[in-house]
Amino acid sequence: MTTTAAAFGAATTAVLGEPKVEIGRYQGLRSANSLALTGGRHVTLFPASSRSSSLIRAVSTPAKPETATKRSKVEIFKEQSNFIRYPLNEEILTDAPNINEAATQLIKFHGSYQQYNRDERGGRSYSFMLRTKNPCGKVSNQLYLTMDDLADQFGIGTLRLTTRQTFQLHGVLKKDLKTVMSSIIRSMGSTLGACGDLNRNVLAPAAPLVRKDYLFAQQTAENIAAMLTPQSGFYYDVWVDGEQFLTAEPPEVTKARNDNSNGKNFTDSPEPIYGTQFLPRKFKIAVTVPTDNSVDILTNDIGVVVVTDDKGEPQGFNIYVGGGMGRTHRIETTFARLAEPLGYVPKEDILKAIKSIVEVQRDFGRRDDRKYSRMKYLISEWGIEKFRREVEDNYYQKKFEPSRTLPEWEFKSYLGWHEQGDGSLFCGLHVDNGRIGGKMKKTLREVISKYNLSIRLTPNQNIILCDIRNAWKRPITTTLAQAGLLHPRYVDPLNQTAMACPAFPLCPLAITEAERGIPDILKRVRAVFEKVGLKYNESVVIRVTGCPNGCARPYMAELGLVGDGPNSYQIWLGGTPNQTSIAKSFMNKVKVQDLEKVFEPLFYNWKRKRQAKESFGDFTIRMGFEKLQELVDKWEGPEVAPTRYNLKLFADKETYEAVDELAKLQDKSAHQLAMEVIRNFVASQQNGKSE
Repeated sequence: MTTTAAAFGAATTAVLGEPKVEIGRYQGLRSANSLALTGGRHVTLFPASSRSSSLIRAVSTPAKPETATKRSKVEIFKEQSNFIRYPLNEEILTDAPNINEAATQLIKFHGSYQQYNRDERGGRSYSFMLRTKNPCGKVSNQLYLTMDDLADQFGIGTLRLTTRQTFQLHGVLKKDLKTVMSSIIRSMGSTLGACGDLNRNVLAPAAPLVRKDYLFAQQTAENIAAMLTPQSGFYYDVWVDGEQFLTAEPPEVTKARNDNSNGKNFTDSPEPIYGTQFLPRKFKIAVTVPTDNSVDILTNDIGVVVVTDDKGEPQGFNIYVGGGMGRTHRIETTFARLAEPLGYVPKEDILKAIKSIVEVQRDFGRRDDRKYSRMKYLISEWGIEKFRREVEDNYYQKKFEPSRTLPEWEFKSYLGWHEQGDGSLFCGLHVDNGRIGGKMKKTLREVISKYNLSIRLTPNQNIILCDIRNAWKRPITTTLAQAGLLHPRYVDPLNQTAMACPAFPLCPLAITEAERGIPDILKRVRAVFEKVGLKYNESVVIRVTGCPNGCARPYMAELGLVGDGPNSYQIWLGGTPNQTSIAKSFMNKVKVQDLEKVFEPLFYNWKRKRQAKESFGDFTIRMGFEKLQELVDKWEGPEVAPTRYNLKLFADKETYEAVDELAKLQDKSAHQLAMEVIRNFVASQQNGKSE
């Protein structure tokens, strides 16, 4: 990698574009043990106390060699880890139920988080969550059955489908980690890079449609994932004692990874793209086709959209950059952000373009304060024009073409039965919050095993059964229905688009409930719908998270609930059904038992005052939060609709006032009490006649 004054994050004072606030100066990455070598390269030599005193580390040239640059603790752990091996390789062999702080950070790169059961008191019961890496959500028959077995043998008996098209396996004990990891690897699965400071799972539409654009998008996602997969072998060294399980990759992937025409590769490193320090934080990429926003394209660090000609032949890609959901309560310099257009590239340049963007984030993203390390903060600080120039001039070494015009986005769930386009069918199944357990788990295994099906996981925590013959449709439908896996017309529309993160009891970041709380919340929303007169087929996108990190992407929801205290939520409004607008914070610290006090006036006024086909999210933005807050503050319940036959109940004012006084004692309106009295009287008369 050639020396640049700005390598690894040299930055000026950051003035963010949204919101307009100032955060501290970051001056780049500097190693205390870096030495200048010939050719302008810097390497790091480990002191004698490290794992190997002769091990050479490739790091970048510091921006200001005379000034020690602050780095986060995680950056030091990475530097001293022998490419994400030490001390994890030793910690997993001890008798303790947990691992130390450095190993806890490093195991994330291997696809695992250390957790403990927060419901238990009097001590910590440690376990590990494992997350697979499945580009496009593709899961082979063998891998699915292996994960199903592992959940029963070493987990908590359930599988969790994530919002990034992967599995999560909870409750694995440290002593079983190597067995579980090696089982996944030997079933041609992987957890490598599912967590940690590198490229995460690459999303793509899960639908197994045999169409040129969908197939091209999925192949591109797989190629990007392969190009950005770590190469230094640490994963296999730790979990299968160095045994390699390699699959063939297209030659264009190898070529793109090793291409050093811009001088930005670490040529003497086993990690040509990542070096010793990998990326400043997690990095998320999604690929899709026009109109299909099943992947929440604008929430990613990089969004890639296939562009085709009039005949449906892929020609190139629109690229969007700078999306991200995570934020921190009460720190306004952190925020959720939508990706914005960077430009268009021809299809043969997509890997070079993606690699160039990743390299810019690697070299300029902040490494001193992890709250600000995502690429969205770099782009907010620089502005899209400066970011584009840096990528074009020093990395991609080409100009981006203007973005191509695209049609409107739609959210596509792919639930129910569909033609694949090759004579087979696929069946999308709704899974509440992505949690597969009990009878559902047993039945899915039975069907997937019996018919030798492959599957796809969706970004909405659902599952798709693929390659089904027409003759199998009826028996499969019957079997699934008996386990509660129903055709979407039998699933509440609110549930179909809702998502929640796991939160309690195992997530260490959770502030309040999400997955365990959302079933009751959705039932209460449905009850409010009925109370204010909204129809069953009317719906809003509801997402719930237990903390502000935004794993279930609540900031894109029409109604987002973000945990901000014990049994309380911050309420976000204003997302759209097709996930193209970001929500805004409406109210803080709303206790879970008080949610109806907010829901009722909002949904009642949406019912009465919306424009034709106006979604709830669009309605809240048009009305404005000041007006909505006024409606909530003054809410006394729905106005009583006139009776069906427009009968006048009160002939004089005195009678009305008398009934009204009695009604208030029962927390009712005069109309409600009068109708109740009349109905009871009529019923008693009818009963008397029948006797």
